[in-house]
Amino acid sequence: MRYLLALFLILPGILTARDMEVDVELFLAVDVSRSMSPAELEIQRRGYAEALTSPQVMAAIENGLLGRVALTYVEWAGEYSHRVVVPWTLLQTPQDASAIARKITARFDEGLRRTSISGALHYAAGDFDGNGFTGLRRVIDVSGDGPNNQGRPVERARDAALDKGFVINGLPLMTQDQLSEIWGIPDLDEYYRRCVIGGPGAFVIPVLAWDQFAAAVKRKLVLEIAQTPAPIVPVHVPVQFQPDIPYDCLIGEKMWEQNRAYFDIP
Repeated sequence: MRYLLALFLILPGILTARDMEVDVELFLAVDVSRSMSPAELEIQRRGYAEALTSPQVMAAIENGLLGRVALTYVEWAGEYSHRVVVPWTLLQTPQDASAIARKITARFDEGLRRTSISGALHYAAGDFDGNGFTGLRRVIDVSGDGPNNQGRPVERARDAALDKGFVINGLPLMTQDQLSEIWGIPDLDEYYRRCVIGGPGAFVIPVLAWDQFAAAVKRKLVLEIAQTPAPIVPVHVPVQFQPDIPYDCLIGEKMWEQNRAYFDIP
């Protein structure tokens, strides 16, 4: 009898501590390095708010196995520069989406110094533990306008995250302006493909102009939530398979050393 009483008192705590199951835990890692203008930073936040409240994203959530996802929206720049805009939150209804969108657009903060994709990946990989959710999939979604130039090599951070079972997708921002000529690279999409993303079904969606941003984010979120498989190459299209040409994933660090005269800009 005493044992049953003790179990009765403990059981509610056990049930309360149990994580909520969701279709996907989604970490949105958004670049706010100083290579982006205040106007571009605002476009990013408004673009995510628009995408998250879109009918397409809500339909993807509703059609999931459980019909709910969990997400967090974190801005990043340097190795230790991470700004949590939306902590881990349940997204299940249009009302949830609207509340998240309001948090994202409640204010518009300034950019932060440097660009550490590896720091963002390391931070994200450790942020899932104890977030209150258990996802059938765990996805880290990284957007950025330049290569890694601070912290550990990006390949090491990527591989460490992949070893823990995460999927990493990329949204390279390939818009052109004066700062991108100094700190950007023309093949940023290839850099993300070769050095950043990984895991089953991982993909890259490049953004070539800021007026495409919201649509690109919407497409990305639908793919991540619905886990839509990558397109299959039609059998009638000839494909010549060749090993990848080696790619320099330290290009950002080398550019930083060459451009130290612009230290106060990024």
